[in-house]
Amino acid sequence: MSATKSNRGRKTAFKQEYIQLAENYSLLGATDKEMADLFGISEKTFNTWKKKFPEFLQSLKKGKALADATVASKLYNRALGYDFNEIYYEKVIVDSKDEDCLPETLFEAKIIKKHMPPDTTAQIFWLKNRQPDKWRDRKELDAAVRLEDELESMTDEQLLSIVNDKKEP
Repeated sequence: MSATKSNRGRKTAFKQEYIQLAENYSLLGATDKEMADLFGISEKTFNTWKKKFPEFLQSLKKGKALADATVASKLYNRALGYDFNEIYYEKVIVDSKDEDCLPETLFEAKIIKKHMPPDTTAQIFWLKNRQPDKWRDRKELDAAVRLEDELESMTDEQLLSIVNDKKEP
């Protein structure tokens, strides 16, 4: 007799279309928990799918990487400043040559080129994350002090005097 694989157990709810949906949801910034809810499954099942279906995991990673790259690009632009076009609508009244007609109100689209100046907060954030050794708020100071030699040469009275001086306000 040969052992055959049993088809027992619950059938997976995973569908091939979830691969693209997972990438899209990741691009929108959805968390694993939110995606599990959208697919109608538990977070544990969602994590099982990531292990069991490599293409599903890859689509999640791809979506998250694209979203992160887009945000990084926008942060970079914000840090350096950038130009953009703004559209506004100007009211234009058109008089008719016919005296019996009322003037007509139209709106004409105008494009204005604007400049967003560099944002120092974005610059600080960028530098602190890209070069933390140079730009962190606190500098670490190596203050290893060896007092053994100095303390050994002091008498008990001198040491007690130092301790008592520290106790008094």
